[in-house]
Amino acid sequence: MSLLNRTAGALYRRPRLRLSLLLTAPLLWLAVLYLGSLSVLFVSAFWTTDSFTSEVVKVWSTDNFRELFTVPVYRQVILRSIGVALSVTVLCAVIAFPVAFYTARVAKPRWRPLLVVAILTPLWASYLVKVYAWRLILSQGGLADWVLKPFGLSGPGFGLPATVLTLTLTYLWLPYMILPIHTALEQLPANLLDASADLGARAGRTFRSVVLPMVLPSVAAGSIFTFSLSLGDYITVQIVGGKTQLIGNLVYSNIELNLPMAAALGTVPVVVIVVYLLAMRRTGALSSL
Repeated sequence: MSLLNRTAGALYRRPRLRLSLLLTAPLLWLAVLYLGSLSVLFVSAFWTTDSFTSEVVKVWSTDNFRELFTVPVYRQVILRSIGVALSVTVLCAVIAFPVAFYTARVAKPRWRPLLVVAILTPLWASYLVKVYAWRLILSQGGLADWVLKPFGLSGPGFGLPATVLTLTLTYLWLPYMILPIHTALEQLPANLLDASADLGARAGRTFRSVVLPMVLPSVAAGSIFTFSLSLGDYITVQIVGGKTQLIGNLVYSNIELNLPMAAALGTVPVVVIVVYLLAMRRTGALSSL
């Protein structure tokens, strides 16, 4: 028997060894590129910068992290970024639920795959094209002003509300919320809804007591995407945010002048997302991904 046949036989009899060998290369790649880059980011956050030459000085110091919590502007930007991510997540959930309910429970079965494709289609469009389109809509004298003018109102203009609306309504992250909810509603047993109606529960009570508890893990799973992607976004706020700044903007502006501070700022979203994942893990969201 050749060496190749003996090796194949040994691997066939040991499925765990076979799985380990298959996963070794991608796990090593992940560890080197992703975890390695995060480690370098965290380490460089403890370095300092020469105030005269702007060169990185590899001297250990916690000054960068101290500034994050003592300088008011950094605290405000961090809290604003988390608030924007939470606002986008809530708005996506509010919009996604009725859309997903229609595609999963109301639409005819033959139309459902086409509706799912329609939900995904905007993701194929360029990120920048969609954001600049909303810049035109929200600009002074734009479509938003034209629609609201008969009611004596005007559009939000550029700023924080425009950033939240653009991140939510341009289909940047909304499909990531719709799809998990759609899948959960599609798998929801119809007999539970029928039983609730037979017991006299109205639509609102059925939603609160039957539908929402079973779909909540999927909502939490979708929120992981919308929250993390919104927290790290910096292009949208540059285009429609006016003078508003988020964490991504501060990281970008400090890369050339103060790399260690940019690294310290970059660790904030990582820590926030890890905390958010731990919180969502309690809802069963990770098993719904």
